[in-house]
Amino acid sequence: MKKKRQDLILELIRRKDIETQEDLANALRDAGYAVTQATVSRDIRELGLTKKPGKGGRQIYVRDELTDPALSDKYIRVLRAGFVRAEQAMNILVIRTVSGMAMAVAAALDDMNLPEVAGCIAGDDTVMAVIKTVEDAAIVRDKILEMVR
Repeated sequence: MKKKRQDLILELIRRKDIETQEDLANALRDAGYAVTQATVSRDIRELGLTKKPGKGGRQIYVRDELTDPALSDKYIRVLRAGFVRAEQAMNILVIRTVSGMAMAVAAALDDMNLPEVAGCIAGDDTVMAVIKTVEDAAIVRDKILEMVR
């Protein structure tokens, strides 16, 4: 339940401007979750959400994946150690890795809990990452390239 609620929070802040904890709690309630302010506050903290200026200068909740504590250095080290290149094919990223590293790279991507990623399948030197939309695939590819720099 907690994981699904937190996944929904990430989806909500990605799709619309959420300015306050109350706005977020109301959106969760509209989606069928009975939440308290304390629960919402804890989720915000656990997800590493911050506020940044949105449209019109109002502060909105965002998740900066590259500085998120959930994306610890170990995941970035795994990506850097195994990554060779990534190609986008519609909403799928084909990620080539060093031989034997595909499983570790796929696990790292899955553990990062990027809201755009539906899941990964790995072979020996290739990862197929299924991304929710074509636009999101480009975003995820850019994030990966930035992480491996």
